[in-house]
Amino acid sequence: MKKNIIKILPLLLIITSIIFAKEMSLPNNKIEHRINPNLKVIKENWKGNVVIDGKFQNDSITQQIPLSNVLKWTFSRNPQRKEKRNDTFTLQTNNFNPSSVSANSIVWLGHASFLININGVRIITDPSFFNLFTNKRKVAVPCPIDSLKQIDYLLISHDHRDHFDKKSVKTLIKNNPEIEALIPLNGSRLFSKNDIEKIKIQEAGWYQEYNLTTDIRIIFMPAKHWGKRGTSDTNKTLWGSFVIISDKTKIFFAGDTAYDEHIFNEIRSLVGDIDICILPIGAYSPQWFMSSAHINPEEAVTIFFDLGGKCLIPMHYGTYNLSDEPPSEPIKILFELGKYYNIKDKIKSLNIGEEFLMEVAYRK
Repeated sequence: MKKNIIKILPLLLIITSIIFAKEMSLPNNKIEHRINPNLKVIKENWKGNVVIDGKFQNDSITQQIPLSNVLKWTFSRNPQRKEKRNDTFTLQTNNFNPSSVSANSIVWLGHASFLININGVRIITDPSFFNLFTNKRKVAVPCPIDSLKQIDYLLISHDHRDHFDKKSVKTLIKNNPEIEALIPLNGSRLFSKNDIEKIKIQEAGWYQEYNLTTDIRIIFMPAKHWGKRGTSDTNKTLWGSFVIISDKTKIFFAGDTAYDEHIFNEIRSLVGDIDICILPIGAYSPQWFMSSAHINPEEAVTIFFDLGGKCLIPMHYGTYNLSDEPPSEPIKILFELGKYYNIKDKIKSLNIGEEFLMEVAYRK
């Protein structure tokens, strides 16, 4: 039996949620569509996100993970156990000073956390800078957390603890009193009352553009995923991805997602080709269990093509131990695919703390 403690808390909580099956087995009586009426919708005739009995959906069909599948994965032997145990791969860390970071650049802080500087605007995505309850960070944050200052926007893709770590968020709010949180529908519940009183928050549904006073656009887009933090809040908060647009650059930040051809082709049809695609490549094994919520490297490349991408920045690997594949496997497969599809020069695997200059994305 594998060491269950290494499984990330949101996945372990699936078991708890099914034990509390009453919550998950309510009949689908109340179907509604939710939207923020104060925000612009960029998709014609979009009625809003489907909510059934108070739970957001990827579509109009309630999705539940069978208990048998959860138990099968949790208590089964990992066929790659020996390979994973002997894998010594560790992400390299470059120390950097956030106060002197280059304009129009992207810095990976680990997992799905990035410092994005675009048109004089500073953005942090999905902050998770510390050890999680059941999962330790395998690589340090490349700068003192308190040095992350003058942040304009905090982008949260969904409520899982490796993408919304409360300690990390509280630290950012403390050091950035003017920060504004751009979050999914019903994401306000993730913040304490004191935090909400300290910062401005905008909630968006899919295809909605946030109201910004800066010279960029940020649009909340779909993802195929789910949400949960406790035993009785399954899918209470929406999940999604982001498109960040300046006069020169379009950035796609995926958050967490499974593959759905319709989603990514539609994003491209609505906003055009994407210059920089920030895509997850890890936490995909075993496929029979993970594929409903996470993409693998092959699917990341497919999304890159779907979006008309010019540059692919991989994330969501090497920082936490989330699944069964060896830590070096995702990036190794990604570069093999890059060679096969002749896009190796378009893949930019960042060290933790390394600056990526956006102008590189425009090179042919």
